[in-house]
Amino acid sequence: MLNAFELTGRARTHIVQLEQPRVAIHRDAVDDFQALCAAARTEGIEIAVFSGFRDFDSQLGIWNRKYRGERVLLDENGEALDYASLNEEQIVGHILRWSALPGASRHHWGSELDLYDAAALPEGYRIQLVPAEYAPDGVFAKLSAWLADNATRYGFFRPYREFLGGVYPEPWHWSYAPVSVPALAALTPDVIAEAVRSSELLGKERVLARLADVYSRYVLAVAPAPAGIALA
Repeated sequence: MLNAFELTGRARTHIVQLEQPRVAIHRDAVDDFQALCAAARTEGIEIAVFSGFRDFDSQLGIWNRKYRGERVLLDENGEALDYASLNEEQIVGHILRWSALPGASRHHWGSELDLYDAAALPEGYRIQLVPAEYAPDGVFAKLSAWLADNATRYGFFRPYREFLGGVYPEPWHWSYAPVSVPALAALTPDVIAEAVRSSELLGKERVLARLADVYSRYVLAVAPAPAGIALA
């Protein structure tokens, strides 16, 4: 069980660093992830990690840069918004559409991995992490299809496989259920609020005022782990 600091990314005592594939990951996920990668390799797929564990401060940096307009804000279709025309409530809403609230990101747990296929990368290709890359005609189509057929055998599932009113579908995002299912149950609004209150989060008061909605839409609204995955 993760403690409050591990749940909110303010500690990394649950994390180990792997070199191949290079990723910071929860210690309990290591063996199954390496087995997943080995199985994929026999099919000509070289699983690589675009993003694994992300601590509170890293997520805070993403949030505050977007809040200040230093990073582009996107609408529901992925189109750039006019930052100058937005009020505080709208800014917070648009950030949440594509970026997790610091303290509430599943990437804090070390169980979440954004995956791509290094063997499929054309020379000079820049990964975008957009759904089109994982579509049947996308550059990572083979990886996407293989994971759909095989990942659950190693404990992994897609929490954002469909839109449930909060985060938009992320076909690259895979979650290690034996860690993430109990972590989600342990991450209460009070745990998140304590982390946010003690931070330098821009728009803090606005976020805390709507935390119940943020928790419901952006924390709880995920697809469940398939019944066939053993959680212990």
